[in-house]
Amino acid sequence: MAITLINPDGLPTVDVYQQVAIATGTRLVFIAGQVAWNAPADLTAQVEEAYLNVGTALAAAGGTFADVTRLTFYVVDWTPDQMPALLEGITRAATKLGTTPTPPATLIGVATLDVPEHLVEIEATAVLD
Repeated sequence: MAITLINPDGLPTVDVYQQVAIATGTRLVFIAGQVAWNAPADLTAQVEEAYLNVGTALAAAGGTFADVTRLTFYVVDWTPDQMPALLEGITRAATKLGTTPTPPATLIGVATLDVPEHLVEIEATAVLD
């Protein structure tokens, strides 16, 4: 595996991701922001579909979530009380994919995405051997 995930001493330990990804592979994979084209206007459902779309893109490149070095979540009108819905969507997708993803992640609240129906967009970077 080309990725080692760690929480260095001196940085907070976060339940849903590791603070650092150390990549030793040779192929970089950059996945464009994935959205939910078929899910209802529900954050959990849209996170789940977008996350599964990232998994599809990874598989097409020959990778899995074990190869992901970074995830970025863009969430429309983000407020902290939306965290349970976001985490539920991730959990449902991870269960379907048979993975427990914990790469470094960034969550960015945005005013809008490409179309008004989209509530979340997820992009990923991966490193493959």
